[in-house]
Amino acid sequence: MTVGTPQPVAPPPVTPLAPTEDRQWASFAHFGGILGILPSLVIFLIFKDRGAITRQESKEALNWQITFAIVVLVFQAVSALITGIAIATGAYALVGLGGWIVFLLYIANVIFSIIGGITVNRGGSYRYPLAIRLVT
Repeated sequence: MTVGTPQPVAPPPVTPLAPTEDRQWASFAHFGGILGILPSLVIFLIFKDRGAITRQESKEALNWQITFAIVVLVFQAVSALITGIAIATGAYALVGLGGWIVFLLYIANVIFSIIGGITVNRGGSYRYPLAIRLVT
């Protein structure tokens, strides 16, 4: 008795999202920016092939979160430099400046994420200002 080579199993077909679900997941991609980059990334990877709106909006939200992370890292490095110089020169008033700048950047991220989520939930499309388009 010979055993033939097993036939590969086809992956299950991708079920497209209903229009309301498509808009809902696209909104979640923007709202998830409040928590950081992970929600936008997960939604983009899982739902990008299931809905056109979700693909577009989660990509936009992901690009913003990447840009935001880069800006925060740069400001934290600059903040550490300013803090070191302030401590060395005795200008202690500048020590907490970098922390306040990063906090204000986070507040801007929250505001943009909420605006994006509400805009998409109402049927529109949102484009973040100054976002670097790395994911295409």
